[in-house]
Amino acid sequence: MPLSRLNSEQLSAATAKEGQNLIIASAGTGKTSTIVGRIGHLLSKGVKAEEILLLTFTNKAAQEMLGRIAVYFGKDLASKIDAGTFHAVSYRWLKRENGKVVLKQPRELKTLFRSVYEKRSFLHIEHDTPAYGANYLYDQYSFFQNTELEHNFEDWIINKQNDHEPYAMIYADIVDEFELLKGEYGFLNFNDLLLQMRDLAMNMELGYREVLVDEYQDTNALQGTLIDAMKPPSLFCVGDYDQSIYAFNGADISIIGSFTKKYPDAKIHNLVKNYRSSIPILSLANRVIAYNERIYPKTLQVTRTGEAQSPKLLVYEELFDQYHAIAHLIASSNTTHNEIAVIFRNNSSADGIEAALRELNIACRRRGGVSFFDAKEIKAVLDIYTLLVNESDMMSFIHLFEYAKGIGSAVAKELFIALQNLGEGSVYKGLYQPNKKIVNPFEKRKLNHQLGLFDDFAELGSAGRFAMLGIEKTFLKNAILKHPKLTHDGAEYLFNFYQIFRELKNIKQPKNVVEKIVSSTFYKNIIDQLASKRAQLENGTIDAQQKEASLEKIARKNSVLTELSKPYREHERFLNAMILGSQDLTQGEGVNLLSIHASKGLEYEEVYVIDLMDGRFPNRKLMQRGGSLDEERRLFYVAVTRAKDILNLSFAKFDKIKKSDFMPSQFLYEAGMLKKDEIYTMLVEKEADKE
Repeated sequence: MPLSRLNSEQLSAATAKEGQNLIIASAGTGKTSTIVGRIGHLLSKGVKAEEILLLTFTNKAAQEMLGRIAVYFGKDLASKIDAGTFHAVSYRWLKRENGKVVLKQPRELKTLFRSVYEKRSFLHIEHDTPAYGANYLYDQYSFFQNTELEHNFEDWIINKQNDHEPYAMIYADIVDEFELLKGEYGFLNFNDLLLQMRDLAMNMELGYREVLVDEYQDTNALQGTLIDAMKPPSLFCVGDYDQSIYAFNGADISIIGSFTKKYPDAKIHNLVKNYRSSIPILSLANRVIAYNERIYPKTLQVTRTGEAQSPKLLVYEELFDQYHAIAHLIASSNTTHNEIAVIFRNNSSADGIEAALRELNIACRRRGGVSFFDAKEIKAVLDIYTLLVNESDMMSFIHLFEYAKGIGSAVAKELFIALQNLGEGSVYKGLYQPNKKIVNPFEKRKLNHQLGLFDDFAELGSAGRFAMLGIEKTFLKNAILKHPKLTHDGAEYLFNFYQIFRELKNIKQPKNVVEKIVSSTFYKNIIDQLASKRAQLENGTIDAQQKEASLEKIARKNSVLTELSKPYREHERFLNAMILGSQDLTQGEGVNLLSIHASKGLEYEEVYVIDLMDGRFPNRKLMQRGGSLDEERRLFYVAVTRAKDILNLSFAKFDKIKKSDFMPSQFLYEAGMLKKDEIYTMLVEKEADKE
């Protein structure tokens, strides 16, 4: 039984009476074992597996827990437990209840949002504050969806960003049209999954007897209302307020903080024995986090005995001296490279350390910056693949056609809608069997000065202006070529798409589709643009060697994607795995380069927390955009508690590129690594002045 290995606090929590239970599980206290023990206890008491819902922060965490359950109760029983992230569980329910669910990644929806935004102009509004760009406005709308449950977007903008009140009506109109388009094409984003799942839970009995929530401190308002809508008879929430680090994504620490107010009969359980870190490391972490207000009292106990190495402070004169020196320390370390982590607050820090490690031929893998699935070359392959599976996917089409010369997202959307018109709803038919009765498939836009809508459309040209060599005559007769903004380059790009789209239609295996895409003229045009951009020098010229190296990196990534596709036999299953599971897939081996958010839940023998300079960590810019010193301190706590035996904290005094001096991080003083002096007093006063 999984209960036999639990300590007294873990056992008390795992065997608690059904009802509302909150488990405060600090870093390294065995929360996973406690959750597994709880599920084992429920099963042994006669609760059916299908009556248990386990909500985790990653799908990988859910699989790990189910794997442990399977050891004791068998794979068949473990597989009946509903487990996964809020989004994965919601996706399965909606798929089961509503059939086809067209789930889109945020970057794809940003493309659609941009196409709506680009139809607006803010020039007629005289105002000192410039209007938000499309991408930032989309991020603001997503944050609004996660955190605001009572207001509409226009009122929220006026209340939260009152300098943007003159634009609020246009912003709201963009959002309204965006939502209409999503509805028309059946697109769902990750927030929509939760919103629709919440509606489902409010209108039907889901059948769960107990809902377990991991990483409860990172739930946002929307996730909180979804749990409420499920109305579970028993709730088992596990979290640690000192590790709440997702406020930028809408996580609300008050949800865990108000648990006993919401559930007056709730029981609070504290896991106090730390099994991960040595006494000196844990003492340092506790000294710093003690500066934050205590929500629930707790005192951690270290279970490890024996000699322990004290954390070290590494001080360097210059920023890049720091990166090179740490790379050399790693090269001479006796710790296995897979057990070493370099943890950073800012992506620019990771760039420096990665370059320094590679100079010494030290292998490393990076998580938390631009991931494998976020690379533009991988996105392009998956966009083409998406259109093969679902030709009505307008966002994938728009995203691909932004690579064509002279075609922005607004024009790309017009081309897509025109192809649907020509094909009587089918883009495929619009390309290969267009309705010849439709002379001009493009619609004029409506004008509305108040909402910023404008119209620069005019009927110009005809298909005859694209009589180019090597292009099929049937394609040249297509009325899609009548768009006035379509240049020869744009028409050729469209023809290359015409060719690859046709060739993919009869391919059955995902692996063969990926291979066909990456070898196509259409895709080669995209990666040539990407490689050229990455090899462009300051004077505008292209470095041929850098471009070749960039193309080689792209080829390697495509090989990885091909490998990932091999186990799959169905196109839709492969695509869904890439969308829902991409966060859990890591590439490479060697030293781990991790953002603090990516390091959460992991542990390593040897840890370096770098760039501990005021402004970088704590990150003052992000604090000004809605963050807080308390959250930055929680980030520091998470970073240092990843270390089991060796912890190194480093900072530099000067940046020779920007010619700027650095002051040490406030956290180094709070940790006792630096003696409090005039600089510390100045840092504290700076923060007090802002409050």
